Amino acid sequence: MSISKQPTPIGVLLTNTGTPFAPTKQAVRHYLREFLSDNHVIQLPRLLWLPILYGFILPTRPHRSAQLYQQIWTVDGSPMRVTMQHLEIQLQAALNQVNPHPVEVAIGMNYGQPSIQEAIKQLIKKNVKKIIALPLFPQFSNTTTASSIDRIKKALSAGTTELELSYIETYATHEYYLQALATSTRQLWNKTEEAHHLLISFHGIPERFILRGDPYQTQCQQTAQLLAAKLQLPSKAWTICYQSRFGYSRWLKPNTQKLLAELPSRGIKHIDVICPGFALDCLETLEEIAIRGKKIFLKAGGQSLRYIPALNATKTHIDLLIRLIENN
Repeated sequence: MSISKQPTPIGVLLTNTGTPFAPTKQAVRHYLREFLSDNHVIQLPRLLWLPILYGFILPTRPHRSAQLYQQIWTVDGSPMRVTMQHLEIQLQAALNQVNPHPVEVAIGMNYGQPSIQEAIKQLIKKNVKKIIALPLFPQFSNTTTASSIDRIKKALSAGTTELELSYIETYATHEYYLQALATSTRQLWNKTEEAHHLLISFHGIPERFILRGDPYQTQCQQTAQLLAAKLQLPSKAWTICYQSRFGYSRWLKPNTQKLLAELPSRGIKHIDVICPGFALDCLETLEEIAIRGKKIFLKAGGQSLRYIPALNATKTHIDLLIRLIENN
């Protein structure tokens, strides 16, 4: 009688930016301190930046940001964290069904909890020898994807267990990704039997990052153009834009909020907004676009703004992630 040895499971690590633990001034301050101390995000000399961070930003910004988080917080907690947990559970179940090799899924955030380091410890306890890292940032940027990958490598190098690591840097032009975005958009249009001017809004970054070689803007443009083509939209029926500007440096244009204030005067009174760079709904989509952005648009004379939700934990998102993992 022989006992067959169980194959070693493969770890799948989903990462994202993160979220405060609570919609309070203290929790937001802790989160912002970690986020704005990342050299990938703030590419300035420490001697210049840290006095600004600790002297001006952290004493004032957490209070206002906490009020914004309170508008979207749920009884279960942060929308991003809750959705990320649902995604983890559903992806695990789906992989168990389609993959003959055992797979263990874990989630980790660049900032906040659960951390990437904690997620890797969790996978090691489950005896994984290989990790496939999938940062949930469709368009690569040094500010997001590279930050995740560097944190993963740092956590692995600090441990005593040798693990094989592979990672997915971008899926900005992946067919399943574009199809999932198109499906979300068509679901709204089919339900209401009308299509409005489509704003395709991505998170902005400073222009100087692009000049230093960050491919983010090019990949955003590719996603927007391919999505518009899949939806068969003429050039006048959609606009690419960039949101969430921070600070006073020059950021990618056109700015989403500025555009929302201008479109009604151009005769565009009805718009739909999709944010393809956000895999999960979060403060930047639920508050900045669906609440504050809508107010800006209506105040400027617009008549309706409809936000198209992120892919979140939908089946189309699960199918996309499975395909990305299998291809890796």
